[in-house]
Amino acid sequence: MQGGLAHKIKALDFMFENSPVKVIANRNCPEIKLAGLTVGPFEEGNEYEVSYWVARQLEKFGVVRFRSEELLDSAKLSKIHWKERVQLAGQISELPKDFYPKLRRLLAELKEGTVKNPEKMREYEKVKQLATDIVSLRLKKIVSLSSSPAQTGHILKNLTAEERLLYEQIYKLINLWKSRLIEFEEEKGEREND
Repeated sequence: MQGGLAHKIKALDFMFENSPVKVIANRNCPEIKLAGLTVGPFEEGNEYEVSYWVARQLEKFGVVRFRSEELLDSAKLSKIHWKERVQLAGQISELPKDFYPKLRRLLAELKEGTVKNPEKMREYEKVKQLATDIVSLRLKKIVSLSSSPAQTGHILKNLTAEERLLYEQIYKLINLWKSRLIEFEEEKGEREND
């Protein structure tokens, strides 16, 4: 189960890397040819849609910048954390699109920044704590939902793809466990009646 879940999360991350994102050109740039892929030309100030991994490479060279809504930062994460904390126990709030891949990249970026600037460690630790809290709060709700009768799509719609994988695994495991307990009790009762 663990290997399968890890593989599925990696597959979701691969899909994220290849998903389209909106970027704004920082400067004029002619067409760029990569292995079987052509991007550009770019005109300063114009908006373009490219794959996430391509956008990251273009960003490194200063060709483009991400639109703010495409990124996750500590301020957005604080709002998500607050919203998750105030939700009722049986409710789970909606997360931004591609939340977990963006969160992993934010943490990696901040951690990398601490190498160059040790004063950034405080921000990294704060974001890491917020992320851990969000995951813990949501995990409790997912386990609770998983141990209840099958949930409707309406209730599960706010789960991310990663969370839905976990929900399905836990739901199956709990139901298998419950059925084994009941079967054991039935077998025990039959033996005692013999």
